[in-house]
Amino acid sequence: MEKIPHIEVNEICNQLGEKLPKSIKQVLGGDIHKSWQIEFKNTKFFLKRNERKAKFLKFEESCLRNLQKYINNENLVIPKIISYLEINNVELLLMEWTNMNNTDQQKLGKGLAEMHIESNKFNPKKFGYPMHGYIGTTNQIKGWESDWIECFINLRIEPQLAILKKDFLEIDIKNKLKKKIEIELREHEPFNSLVHGDLWFGNIGVNQINQGVIFDPACWWADYEVDIAMTRLFGNFRSEFYENYHKIIPIKKGFEKRTIIYNFYHILNHANMFGGTYLHQVNSYVKNILSM
Repeated sequence: MEKIPHIEVNEICNQLGEKLPKSIKQVLGGDIHKSWQIEFKNTKFFLKRNERKAKFLKFEESCLRNLQKYINNENLVIPKIISYLEINNVELLLMEWTNMNNTDQQKLGKGLAEMHIESNKFNPKKFGYPMHGYIGTTNQIKGWESDWIECFINLRIEPQLAILKKDFLEIDIKNKLKKKIEIELREHEPFNSLVHGDLWFGNIGVNQINQGVIFDPACWWADYEVDIAMTRLFGNFRSEFYENYHKIIPIKKGFEKRTIIYNFYHILNHANMFGGTYLHQVNSYVKNILSM
């Protein structure tokens, strides 16, 4: 098990006004960062550590703080940021510890819908995000577009297509894809919300008092449907999640087609990060989109 360098432990203690921790236990499961549970006499914290040059955790801090503004804490919890530190070019993100051992997703669905609606009241009347970010380890570029279609194509789909394995898709196919996406989204009126952005089963939970918990975001101002679409990508969201979400925000006509279009972004991203079977899925999505 990997240990946290003493200089970093000491700085964390100084930030908290605490003496040395009672225990430090590495938390396994993350692909990008190393994580630990740090326990003091009266409380526990969750620490994420990034050694890459890219400021992954600075972006995550921004996302968590922004999402926090729009949640109803009765139903949805976002881990509270305690401190963000940079020590010798290493990023540290210290958060409150959250116990998660419940599977009832009623409040998770309700809380997510409430977050989408509440953030819409304060949306910037444009789509995008002001800070350079990441989706997994891939760049999620900053910028704004007043038009949703232009945002989704120019700031999300086009950058992924640009770094796709050379000659995997012909230029003509790429152009047809973008045109087809534009046509399919033209009749849709997007609901601009601050979205989690990476809402798969590994980034959600339910705590001991049934509140939904979301973490590890890649947020941006987008059509709220991008979050619900991604919940369908890898599964494991329960029926009560969707029932409670759609009691507040009903399904709109054409959502099934848009689910394929919105998840194409994530399939492209996985193909760019991992290759392999995800490249085959890109071909499948291309066929589905072009045949709409």
